[in-house]
Amino acid sequence: MGMASIIIVAVVLLFDVLAFVLAIGAERRRSSAYVSVDQAGRPYCVYSSDASTAYGVAALLLLLASQAVVMVATRCFCCGRALSPGRWRAFSGICFIICWVTFVIAELCLLAGSVRNAYHTKYTTWFREGPPQCAMLRKGVFAAGAAFTFLTALFVELHYLFYAKARHAAAVPPPIVGGGIGMTRM
Repeated sequence: MGMASIIIVAVVLLFDVLAFVLAIGAERRRSSAYVSVDQAGRPYCVYSSDASTAYGVAALLLLLASQAVVMVATRCFCCGRALSPGRWRAFSGICFIICWVTFVIAELCLLAGSVRNAYHTKYTTWFREGPPQCAMLRKGVFAAGAAFTFLTALFVELHYLFYAKARHAAAVPPPIVGGGIGMTRM
């Protein structure tokens, strides 16, 4: 593996680890709410810190950047010079499909969690009786995003490594088989 490949693997791994840590942080810092009463005696919702929305968006952007780096480096697996047929190309193709599926699921979880966590209700009792229903994000949305971020990191790294092996195998000329008179390659 060349120096450029090591740099790409390191950058992608760094982005993915940071995205994973931020997604876990977003799960831990989800907004919570409690009902309070204003000066007019109306109940309303008071929310805690909104840090998890920022963590979720940052994890989403880092995961997107990681995916973009690998797709540019591998030419999205479909553009550029053809790879030699064999197991490395097949493994790379399988990991390519799986990494895209896990990437989309992770991005959707992180986006949905960030949007839902940022949604705050304040006064919801104007048209009904009783305490307000405070909208809060369910537990586990950011955790699912973190789990799929981890799977994306795993499969994107495997895709890149198998792609590099297949690209290296395509660069090596096939051996001359058979006896007889040696001819030059054309």
